[in-house]
Amino acid sequence: MSRRSTNPPDEEEAGTNDEAVAVIGEQAFKDLPVPPWTEQITIRALVTSFFLSIVFNFIVCKLNLTTGVIPSLNVAAGLLGFFLLKMWTGLLSKAGYLKQPFTRQENTVIQTCVVASSGIAFSSGTASYILGMLPRIAAQSEGGNTPENVKHLSLGWLMGFLFIVSFIGLFSIVALRRLMILKYKLTYPSGTATAYLINSFHTPKGAKLAKKQVGILFKFFGASMIWACFQWFFTNGDDCGFASIPTFGLKAYNQRFYFDFSSTYVGVGMICPYMVNFSLLFGAIVSWGIMWPLIEAKKGNWYPSDLSASSLHGIQGYRVFIAIATMLGDGLYHVVCMLGKTAISLYLDSKKQASASIAPSDLESDEQTDVSAAYYDEQRRKEFFLKDQIPLWAALVGYLALAAFSTVMIPLFIFHQLKWYHILVAYVIAPVLAFCNAYGCGLTDWSLASNYGKFAIIIFSAWVGHDGGVIAGLASCGVMMSIVSTASDLMQDFKTGYLTLSSAVAMFFSQVAGTAMGCLITPLVFWFFYKSYPDMGEPTSTYPAPYAQVYRGIALFGVEGFSSLPKHCFTLTVGFFVGAIVVNLVRDLLAKYETKWRIHRFIPSPMCMAIPFYIGGYFTIDMCVGSVILFIWERINKQKANDFGPAVASGLICGDSLWGIPAAILSLTGVNPPLCLKLVKG
Repeated sequence: MSRRSTNPPDEEEAGTNDEAVAVIGEQAFKDLPVPPWTEQITIRALVTSFFLSIVFNFIVCKLNLTTGVIPSLNVAAGLLGFFLLKMWTGLLSKAGYLKQPFTRQENTVIQTCVVASSGIAFSSGTASYILGMLPRIAAQSEGGNTPENVKHLSLGWLMGFLFIVSFIGLFSIVALRRLMILKYKLTYPSGTATAYLINSFHTPKGAKLAKKQVGILFKFFGASMIWACFQWFFTNGDDCGFASIPTFGLKAYNQRFYFDFSSTYVGVGMICPYMVNFSLLFGAIVSWGIMWPLIEAKKGNWYPSDLSASSLHGIQGYRVFIAIATMLGDGLYHVVCMLGKTAISLYLDSKKQASASIAPSDLESDEQTDVSAAYYDEQRRKEFFLKDQIPLWAALVGYLALAAFSTVMIPLFIFHQLKWYHILVAYVIAPVLAFCNAYGCGLTDWSLASNYGKFAIIIFSAWVGHDGGVIAGLASCGVMMSIVSTASDLMQDFKTGYLTLSSAVAMFFSQVAGTAMGCLITPLVFWFFYKSYPDMGEPTSTYPAPYAQVYRGIALFGVEGFSSLPKHCFTLTVGFFVGAIVVNLVRDLLAKYETKWRIHRFIPSPMCMAIPFYIGGYFTIDMCVGSVILFIWERINKQKANDFGPAVASGLICGDSLWGIPAAILSLTGVNPPLCLKLVKG
């Protein structure tokens, strides 16, 4: 979630900002020299990025394995990067050893590296399509559980796969950066907001506020970690701990409605938009409060009563496939809309006549200052954006070389279920989808990478068939997602660099460095969790990894078609698929044409509603608590809520998430909590 273009919650495809924000003008920095790109990427920036990448990978990995809701962590990345290097350069300055001052360009490099690295934790699929390949997930369903449709996890092939596929997207649309940023002037709201934050940090007033924000972040970081440690002492045994308290009664608890006492989810709720949290809660009520109890009442009629709780031919099948149908309906609608918006926007742009430049002298005196400043900003940013170039031939050669290497290596050494021509088709299609995704992300701040990945699963799993189609579909999802996601992220970076006078070459190599860090760190972090929690992927596990079963279910659907669905599940699946499209259509029509009541603001997102269908509503309670806290705070003091809300949320997320490291180490070493907190019937 996220990353600059986060997705409500399919890993995030709702952006962090609905509208672009104005950036501090270049007049504030006119007396400061802009370093060349070789001095923007420094050793200290890369070292700082590496250590922050480890922290953020743990956070994203934990969120991926629990709820799949990833909020935007851009603010925390930029803020912590600023704090660490500002502190380091301050110490060097006092000692008289500072040779190069800390610049906003260097801050941009850190933020880019960290978010690119943590972005790999999402696009790597370690909690979705990769985990869905494993025997422990396949064992939860009878269909497709064959040797050709499972793959045992190895740190070697996982790391190799990420290094092979993760860099190709960087070359897919890099040559279009001038078209996207200068000609089409796409806003990229998250990239613009990130630039605003970085620019503000490096003004005297912004630096002072940033120090206060960092102080708040670390206070809540400490409190969150202490609270997580305190809870750990009461978890010795099954269903022990504060999360086992039936907050709303035993009946609600059995339907997975309770307060989880997780500061991570509270922090995520403070960052996510109100509508995301409301949609999650509404989806939990519809599914676990109404639908699943009604379907469970049909046990023995609609499905056999002797099936295991995890069987896809029982109640679990309804949960998984209805969630899949809702996500696919929502995804299809947004993909079609995005392609339509892209085509219309490109057509209208081609029809525009180049407007004459407005000279400041042609304006009235009261407007002259503002336009002069805007003209100065645009010219200065354009000058530095075009100063360093990435040749077209380099982008083309890079893409072809990496695509050729991947086409040979993936079928030969990693996934033999995929043939070379499958990979070739994916790489022929991918640049077009990458362009559409990057362009649409610039218009709306929505990245649809995971939706393209889901459709790739269906296409390639059906193409390969029963003999390895599940693994082929999941692997093709990884290939497609890596390209499409990385391309839109890179264009966001170019927008941020454009607004902070960071070199395009520096942005490209920062993304390369961050991607390399992610390909190294993400598998190690996931492996750490994988070995620490043997029940990972089970619905009742500490780390249920909800998307692993969902993505495998999509692959099974592609291979087996409707025959894999339990009784009446097909009817419900089609109904929710169509319903997701209708809900989106109604909301968009109301948003466009209603003028008075603004009802569209209260129509939930089908994608968000589908998430709790599988794992329950416990985390939605925590997230709604976060929303309530932020809402009350905004009513008391909106300015302070805006200034410090993201810092408080980031501290809550970081502290609770990082407690997972010592907790996992204690688990590996056989150290168990001393107590068990459990409510038992008298």
